[in-house]
Amino acid sequence: MLYVINFKTYLEATGDGATRLANAIKKVSEETNSEIIACPQFTDIPKVSKMVPTFSQHIDPILPGPSTGHILAEAVKEAGAVGTLLNHSEKRISLEEIDFLIKRCREIGLKTMVCCSNVEECEKISKLKPDYIAIEPPDLIGTGRSISKERPGLITDVRRTVDIPLLCGAGISSREDVEKAKELGAVGVLISSEVVESKDPYKTLKEMVI
Repeated sequence: MLYVINFKTYLEATGDGATRLANAIKKVSEETNSEIIACPQFTDIPKVSKMVPTFSQHIDPILPGPSTGHILAEAVKEAGAVGTLLNHSEKRISLEEIDFLIKRCREIGLKTMVCCSNVEECEKISKLKPDYIAIEPPDLIGTGRSISKERPGLITDVRRTVDIPLLCGAGISSREDVEKAKELGAVGVLISSEVVESKDPYKTLKEMVI
C-alpha cells in the first residue's frame, strides 16, 4: 500500500514540526519497508524532500513568466518534490486546469495525484491520465469516520469505472480502515490529521501500516 501524509497547514507540521514529522515518516518507512509520501507546505519541501519522497500540495496552472505569487511546477521540482497533489477539496481547480497541469507535470517529470469527490468526477479526470486518482468525499474529511467504512461502495464504484491506480482518503484513522481500503481495491490511502496531530506520529503511523 501507498501512504500519503498530507501535512496541510497544521502548526504541528510547519517548520521544525515538518522536520520532526518527516523523520517519523522516514523511520516508519524504513522499518516497515513501506512506500510513504509526504505532502508538506511549499516552504518545507526542500528539507522534507531530503528525508522522504515528497509531493507538493498544489501547483498553479501557469508557465514560467510574470505570475507573481503563483506556484510554478518547475519551482516545486527544483525544491525537491517528485510529484504533486491536485484538486484537493480544500484547493479545488477546474477540469481544464487539471488537464493543463497533468500535461505540464508530465513534461517536466513530476507525478500527479488528482483528488475527486464522486464517481463522475473521477471518470472525467481519469481520461486525462494522471498517475493516481484519490477519491475523497469532502464531508468525511477530518471526521474520523473513514471512507472505507462509511462509503465502501464509492470506492468499489470508482475502481470499476477508472483504470488509474486508486487511493482513498477522508477519515482514515486506523489499521482496520487501511485494510478495508485495500480489500476494496485501493492501492493506497491519504491520511492527515490522525497522524499530523498525533502526540506520537511515529507510533500512530506505524500502527496503521499493513
